[in-house]
Amino acid sequence: MKIVVVDAQGGGVGKQLVAGIKLALPSADITAVGTNSIAASAMLKAGADRAASGENPVIVACRTADVIVGPAAIVIADALLGEITPKMAQTIGQSKAKRILIPFNHCENVIVGISDKGLGRLIQEAVEEIKKLQK
Repeated sequence: MKIVVVDAQGGGVGKQLVAGIKLALPSADITAVGTNSIAASAMLKAGADRAASGENPVIVACRTADVIVGPAAIVIADALLGEITPKMAQTIGQSKAKRILIPFNHCENVIVGISDKGLGRLIQEAVEEIKKLQK
């Protein structure tokens, strides 16, 4: 299973996702794509098989992904302090991959109807969804 983890800013969410996925699915092929080099580096240190940063790596990685996972803001243009470009959001949104999005009320985007769970619990739920997809 080819999993693409997308994160921005400091890569903290992506780092926890990569670590959780590798723990639950050690054979998963994880490509970490940060919107910047700090985010990419954090995810690589957490165990991603490879990492890159920037708009074009998001576009390229999403072409062959089975699963794309990250904060819900990765499908919103200009989100995460402007680090998600319109082309990134469009590419992720139009990908044939299964998208597993972590809901956060952050950066002027409010997702109603979600309970106020901690980040650790949200990461755990995302990993459980990925496990369900394994064939």
